[in-house]
Amino acid sequence: MKVLVTGANGFVGRSLLRRLLADGHSVVAAVGPGASGTQGEAGVTSVSLDLANDLSVRACFSAPVDAVVHLAAIALTRAADRDPSMAWRINAEGTASVAAALAQAAAGWKTQPILLLASSADVYAWQQRPTQEEDCVQPSTAYSASKLGAELAASQAGRLGRLKVIIARPFPHSGAGQEESFWIPARGKLLREAKRNGWAAVPVGDLTAVRDYLHVDDVADAYALLLSRGTPGEVYNIASGRGVTLDEIHTRLEQLLDIAPKREVDASQVRREARPYLVGDATKLRAATGWRPARTLDDILRDVLDAQKN
Repeated sequence: MKVLVTGANGFVGRSLLRRLLADGHSVVAAVGPGASGTQGEAGVTSVSLDLANDLSVRACFSAPVDAVVHLAAIALTRAADRDPSMAWRINAEGTASVAAALAQAAAGWKTQPILLLASSADVYAWQQRPTQEEDCVQPSTAYSASKLGAELAASQAGRLGRLKVIIARPFPHSGAGQEESFWIPARGKLLREAKRNGWAAVPVGDLTAVRDYLHVDDVADAYALLLSRGTPGEVYNIASGRGVTLDEIHTRLEQLLDIAPKREVDASQVRREARPYLVGDATKLRAATGWRPARTLDDILRDVLDAQKN
């Protein structure tokens, strides 16, 4: 299969490229303007992609592909909340542009390629039990609203019969190489500094929130399996079903670094818009593809900490 991956040079994109190549696929890596591509790697060609430029989007589909995994997005909730219009332009309008350009190109190819959209579990309404795909969507932030907009844009192309659209809603994920603006890498960096400088205390926000954390490689595995076994028109959660508090994650990071600083609550780190519970039910994905997460929370934390050594 020939697969075009948008955001191929991003955190999840790099992991997905490795998985697709291991599966024997050929890959077109669509990367942001000015970003370094992966040209020269066996099985990979690179193209430039600016989601805000229709000409750039259409140029990505100058040659036929069998599938597109659309990862490119504003991925950090705080960044989207600081600039909601940018989040809508990139996440929602950008997805609409990709879907329209792919559908137009596919009409010329006389094929019906797969469009696998990486959405987010944040589109769901808040609740205190593991979330299923049938549960209510009720975005509560600019980020989650823009991701739901992306889903609607992709789904429209599917309803018109132009593309085989599959929507994935991954729950929080981390691992080596994730930007330090995300919570686990940020905590790892802070605690490393605390150890290096001998700090007696570290600032914390609300650590009572419960999250369903996945390793980035498990998420990439799920995307790869959905390309071959997912059903067009369906939505799939990517989740472990295991909830862990931020307090437990913080404690485990301290243990791995062999420190035990005092925790001092910093009001500036308390996010009122953060939901108290976000855990998913991936029964549907498991039934369709056989996917199960293969990595543990410790695998995630060790990979993050090891990457920060360099």
